[in-house]
Order: sequence, then C-alpha cells, then structure tokens
Amino acid sequence: MVKFEKYLQASDFFDYNKSRVKNKALEITKNREQKLDKIRALFYWVRDEIKYNMMSYVPEIKANFKASVTLRRGYGFCVSKAILLSTLARAVKIPARIHLADIINHKISQKVIDFMGTNVMYYHGYSEIFLDDKWLKLAPVFDKNTAQKAGFLPLVDFDENNDAMFSKYDNEGNLFVEYVEDHGVYDFLPLEEIKEEFQNQYGTLFDSGLNLKPIEDKKITYKGD
Repeated sequence: MVKFEKYLQASDFFDYNKSRVKNKALEITKNREQKLDKIRALFYWVRDEIKYNMMSYVPEIKANFKASVTLRRGYGFCVSKAILLSTLARAVKIPARIHLADIINHKISQKVIDFMGTNVMYYHGYSEIFLDDKWLKLAPVFDKNTAQKAGFLPLVDFDENNDAMFSKYDNEGNLFVEYVEDHGVYDFLPLEEIKEEFQNQYGTLFDSGLNLKPIEDKKITYKGD
C-alpha cells in the first residue's frame, strides 16, 4: 500500500481529519464490509445528497473546494463533489484521487453559454477510486433531481466493471457530453493552475467582487452562495 500512500492522506482540501467528514464517511459505509459496497454507497450519497450548484465554482474562494465545506453546505460543483467523494473514500482507507478535464455539455442552455462566453467547461473534475487493481472513474456531478429537471440524462450510475462517466449521447441519441482535453490525475488540488486557466478562458467573469448574478435558467439552479 506504500505506493498508494499519497492517495490516502488527509490534506487542506481532502480534509477527512475533520470529525464531520470522517464521521460521515463511517456513517455512509456502516455495515458494509466489502470495498465495492462502500464505494457504491459513497458515490450515490455524494451524487444525490450534495446538490449541484455551478455558481460555487469560483477558484478565488479556496473554501469552495474543501470537502468539509461542501459537506456542510450540502451543495457543490463538479470538482468540489469529486474532492468530497475522494475524501470520503480516503477516510475509510480506500485510495482515491481526482481527474481534471475540459468538457462540452451540449445540453446546457444558451443562457449558460452566454454567461461563460463559451460552451467549454474548463477543468471539469471527477473522482478516481482504486478497486480490484484498477482505477475506477466516478463522476457524481448531477444529483438525480437536477439531472431530471435539466434533461441531463442518462444519469451517471455506479458500475463496478466500468467507469461511471457522462455518456456521449443522451437518451434521445443527441450529443450530450464530449471530453475535449485531458489535464490528468492529481492526489492534490492544483488550484493555482485552475485559477490561471479560468482567468485566461473566462476573462473578467469573477472580477466584480465575486458577486455573480444568478443565471435565469429555470431548468437548473445556478445560484450563488
């Protein structure tokens, strides 16, 4: 297990050293002896109990990425939910990390595209958890209510034999999600790297005192903290 040591450590963002986080991991996995069952339980808990909120993805606010903060708030975005899932896994001694990539979600509204100034979601994040001698990719991003409300279907479901990732096509056969650039895997959060990319790609979006106006899109909740 020596080679996995860095994927088991608590840190500033993966902060299962906080009793709230450690206790939640133990609560979710209670009476589950098999690693597979623990991972499945953690995945569905983070997917559905932590509501999706795009507007909290503000790299300038460090707390937005901490597992303990996401747990307390009850909402998060792709990267913060991935960090939380990986942190809960580490808390029960399962190696976990995050993976970052740029994606295009073809189901988002024009209002969201106009807000971002692009249809590319830079530095999207998901978890990777080690199971049966391989890294399993898990994307617990959209909770069930958000996915159904916004038409982000099919839902990402846990599959012990395959990665639980966004489908390329939706239930009607239309393009759903494309992974356009891979940034690799991390045992830590490369926050400065994300900040720089957001500044390059999203310009001055976060420069007005970090007070972003909610996007008026009734399909999905995009609200600030």
